[in-house]
Amino acid sequence: MVADAALHPRPARRRLIVNADDFGLSASVNEAVIRAHREGILTTASLMVNEPGFEQAVALARENPRLGVGLHLTFLCGHSALPHHSIPGLVNAKREFGSNPVATGFRLFFDRGLRPQIDAEIHAQFRKFHDTGLTLDHVNGHLHLHLHPVVFGILMRDARQLRIRSVRLTRDPYRLNCRLASGRFWYRLSHALIFAWLARRSQAALAAGGHRHTQFVFGLLQNARVDEAYVLGLLRRLPPGDSELYSHPSLHEFRHEFEALVSPRVRAALMDEKIEPIRYQDLYDDQVAAYSANRPGV
Repeated sequence: MVADAALHPRPARRRLIVNADDFGLSASVNEAVIRAHREGILTTASLMVNEPGFEQAVALARENPRLGVGLHLTFLCGHSALPHHSIPGLVNAKREFGSNPVATGFRLFFDRGLRPQIDAEIHAQFRKFHDTGLTLDHVNGHLHLHLHPVVFGILMRDARQLRIRSVRLTRDPYRLNCRLASGRFWYRLSHALIFAWLARRSQAALAAGGHRHTQFVFGLLQNARVDEAYVLGLLRRLPPGDSELYSHPSLHEFRHEFEALVSPRVRAALMDEKIEPIRYQDLYDDQVAAYSANRPGV
């Protein structure tokens, strides 16, 4: 028996979370998310709790309980949960955050007077999510700002109160991406380096708190270019272990990302490669066969 196992080693297990960011942004995004889940390979979605499609997204999530829903924490290019007078240093009178990631990142880090406002807004967004009654599958941030040292520090300090279990540890392996895509060299290289550093400094705190994450997160270096060709190439080269692929499916602006997730070729490749589709909550449970077997559209 031992000799036979040595001659025929068991193939390394590969599991994949397929996530949609910006759930709740609009009706177009919401429809694309639910269709990608029902008809395609999508397993999870990250909810923006302060955008126009929020209430519709929550209703759709309740109708589709196998969709893992997490919080897409927002401090950029979106709206706040709290009114302007509560966090005047973060939003304008319309509760709008800024749209410049670099400027926002520096302000949040160097302006210590903003920290009570950041703390209050984080708790308000989590409170709004938990008030929906949905199970918190994971936490990440719009434009990955959840890994910002100040924001991440608050998340880890209050993880138990906020009911955080799983967090996206954003790190997209650059060498593999070079085999899957081309162009925009400096964008891809700079983002790979920045988020490799942020992930490295965050990983120990996640481990100390018992928070689960995947080994790799794909999609960062594509920047809204997660099309069918990219996904097919990724599935063929997906490394062993647990990974996440995130995208921004929409029926309008990013329709190519929606079409990639519902592509019959992509669905077939997922099965042919024997990749198990999972959610973040399944990282705590190795027995995901029943989930995979009952996934609609896979």
